[in-house]
Amino acid sequence: MPPNTTATTGDKPGKSGRKKGRKARLIVLVLVLAVIGGIGFSGYWSISTVRASFPQTKGSITLQGLSGPVDVKRDGYGIPQIYASSDEDLFMAQGYVQAQDRFYEMDVRRHMTSGRLSEMFGESQVDNDEFLRTLGWDRVAKEEYDDKLSDSTKKYLRAYAEGVNAYLAGKDAEEISLEYAALGFVNDYKPAEWTPVDSVSWLKAMAWDLRGNMQDEIDRALMTSRLGPQQIADLYPDYPYKVDGESNTIVQDGEYSTLNEAFEASDGTSGSGDGSGDGSGTSGTSGATGTSGSSDASGTSSDTSGLQGQLIGLYDVLDDLPTAVGVNGNGIGSNSWVVSGAHTITNKPLLANDPHLSASLPSVWYQMGLHCRTVSSKCQYDVTGYTFAGMPGVIIGHNQDISWGMTNSGADVTDLYLEKLSGDGYQYDGKVKPFTTREETIKVAGGDAKKIVVRETQDGMPLLSDRSKELVKVGQKATVDNAAPDRGDGYGIALKWTALDAGNTMDAVFAMDKAKDWDGFRNAAEKFDVPSQNLVYADTDGNIGYQLPGRIPTRAKGDDGSVPVAGWESKNQWTGQIEFDELPYEFNPKRGYIVTANQAVIDPDKYPYTLTTDWGYGTRSQRITELIKNKIKGGGKISTDDMRQMQTDNSSEIAQELVPDLLKINIDDPDVREAQELLQNWDFVQDADSAAAAYFNAVWRNIVTLAFGNKLPKELRVEGQCLWVDPASATNAVDNTQKVRECGQREPDQAQPDGGDRWFQVVRNLMDKPDSDWWTTPEVGTREGADHNRDDLLKRAMVDARWELTAELGKDIDTWSWGRLHRLFLKNQTLGTSGPEFLQYILNRGPWKLGGGEAAVDATGWNAAGGYDVVWVPSMRMVVNLDDLDKSKWINLTGASGHAFSAHYTDQTGKWASGELLDWSFSKKAVDDSTSDTLVLKP
Repeated sequence: MPPNTTATTGDKPGKSGRKKGRKARLIVLVLVLAVIGGIGFSGYWSISTVRASFPQTKGSITLQGLSGPVDVKRDGYGIPQIYASSDEDLFMAQGYVQAQDRFYEMDVRRHMTSGRLSEMFGESQVDNDEFLRTLGWDRVAKEEYDDKLSDSTKKYLRAYAEGVNAYLAGKDAEEISLEYAALGFVNDYKPAEWTPVDSVSWLKAMAWDLRGNMQDEIDRALMTSRLGPQQIADLYPDYPYKVDGESNTIVQDGEYSTLNEAFEASDGTSGSGDGSGDGSGTSGTSGATGTSGSSDASGTSSDTSGLQGQLIGLYDVLDDLPTAVGVNGNGIGSNSWVVSGAHTITNKPLLANDPHLSASLPSVWYQMGLHCRTVSSKCQYDVTGYTFAGMPGVIIGHNQDISWGMTNSGADVTDLYLEKLSGDGYQYDGKVKPFTTREETIKVAGGDAKKIVVRETQDGMPLLSDRSKELVKVGQKATVDNAAPDRGDGYGIALKWTALDAGNTMDAVFAMDKAKDWDGFRNAAEKFDVPSQNLVYADTDGNIGYQLPGRIPTRAKGDDGSVPVAGWESKNQWTGQIEFDELPYEFNPKRGYIVTANQAVIDPDKYPYTLTTDWGYGTRSQRITELIKNKIKGGGKISTDDMRQMQTDNSSEIAQELVPDLLKINIDDPDVREAQELLQNWDFVQDADSAAAAYFNAVWRNIVTLAFGNKLPKELRVEGQCLWVDPASATNAVDNTQKVRECGQREPDQAQPDGGDRWFQVVRNLMDKPDSDWWTTPEVGTREGADHNRDDLLKRAMVDARWELTAELGKDIDTWSWGRLHRLFLKNQTLGTSGPEFLQYILNRGPWKLGGGEAAVDATGWNAAGGYDVVWVPSMRMVVNLDDLDKSKWINLTGASGHAFSAHYTDQTGKWASGELLDWSFSKKAVDDSTSDTLVLKP
């Protein structure tokens, strides 16, 4: 096990992105001091509390409400497999077992989804709660439970809640988890009983983090204050639907949808959608922003619109929110692919999946198996895989007949509307309409309760701008283009989002868990409202498939959803949604494999609806496809281990394209030339021990910052390190090293792009324009003037990268390695995020030195805005063997347990970091053979 953060190594995680002010103040200093004082006062308190919270995994326990005995079998990693004789017993036991391992995590999650974090953590979370209450996730979840979900689903949710509450019964908070003991020093918080709505609400949090292009929508609107339409188009280039003559979409052949024949017969103009379908994402000046924000790349801007002013404040509000499963909608992705038996050594399909989410401790995923002793109408499930602690069923995995995986589709399901306020209402088609209002009371641990009023438009769109005093002030003073109504009382921002309407995604989870074939799988997918996901499929009969599900809106012609629009005109409202039988799918394509990695679902020339303008650009999907093609060339076959090795592929596509140009740069400084020479024989693989990978990624970081950082609007500035110090301003290497370190401790004076997949495409396009203004570098130090061409900027980036790594890793390049820069820190998402080292020592783990990188298949993502530390990861990995399910493999980021001193807290992380997978038992015999502990739950 690697040392605890800040305990043995002294390493601390670098800053990685925009400010997380309120999140960093999640627990007050007095709580931390109380914890230290309490533990110092009594060693007995610490030992007894830790032991009391560990789950019982052997013997027997009586649970009121069971109709028969239930066996809970855990393997050597603490992963449970549950055996029952009725559906209700199965899900009741699931609730009990998950609460044993993860109840504190479950409790924090439900407080987040219901906007009640202040009840646990005090005043520091009031602003977050206000925003989350405005979204109203728990209100929508209650509506779903009351009015939308099937009777059987509600029965399972009640059984699950009964199991959780059976675990809680008679326990003091400190007997449940160490964290409750810490909380007990400063407030009298006691966990309440679990409810079925608590489980449903989690789906809303998942949908929020996977909501699509909302951040890009904000960014494009803000860019108009400083950039013109062509410059914005440069930064959001057209999606490459063809790469080297090959399709760069998920769905490529076969039947796209029921619209396919009619659409192609009409030359691409049929269908009830907007028909735009260009996917370019370059309409950055449409909608409420007007065209007032254009400027040249030097940064001279005109007046900031009301919308831009509102969005500046919204940026801060969104970035302070705690994350659920992603990274607040930024940078996340996933890989999944399925290969038919025609190309595998078993002659049956293989399916791989690794969702990319923010690194959390414990992992967002919980591994388990749910088995009916005999599958029948009374007990219908025999399924295993990954679920969320706090939710019954299995989200991703396989049953006895089929397997499925998920990646985020990125479909555009959110829009922001600039609303014209007037008195107690808002303007709409020349009339003033009243807001629908509700009052919310926020209880605060250790403080007075606070009441807020939430306002919504007639379409149920909450006014987000009410949650920030700064936003209200800006709205009152806003200037907008001539298309807006008279000023009156100012402007606000409202959110339209498909997840704010009640749906039945929870029904889809149970339907998918018991589906037996492609038709059953698609019937389950039809219920999967939010979030919209790419679903890959394989079955034991040898079939493979893909389905895009989800509630995806259609918009008026000319509105592609890429920027916020004026809410005072009805023409800007959504026109409907795409019906399920019109959504793209593929079944047994001729090529024999399907790859999804957040690339475009389908070529717009073959489909009438605009799904989004903000796809991932296909870097990972192209690499996965290349690996598959290379393996099956000449009749080759793919094994389970081949799939595993593909998941850990570290190759850098952008390095392959840029290194030849970097090697052509004439470098005079011998120290920089020595670093340049690292790239000469590099194979572009980003292993943790690679010095070349360290230097290239430092060069890349400097390229994107020098080319774009000082040219983006100041509103897009984020916290991070300044990335360069002019060697000419230093008297020697030691002096320069100190300057670099001092630079890293200051706030940046320029915006910082994140360096991700889109920036690969931006730089790739600009390499053919060596005199573009984007290649102009800022003045620095003793330099006179600025560099004005591509090669000058590349040279500057190579020089600055050399000095940056000298500061970080030392002058001797023989000691450099990518893993020393690219580290994973696992942090408890509440009490482990702030406070002195002692509390972090207890709850946090790391660092692990990783390979991989942004847009690699092994997507250990980092953010050029804040350093090289890992911010999102393959949160789990699995490979399902449809020929012999017991030969399937899986791994989790951390472990089964949420208890800090459990042997299963991070017992999978080391193997995960090295790219290993664990055996995944499914059959009764295989489970029995791997069982270490058995617990019998008795009625």
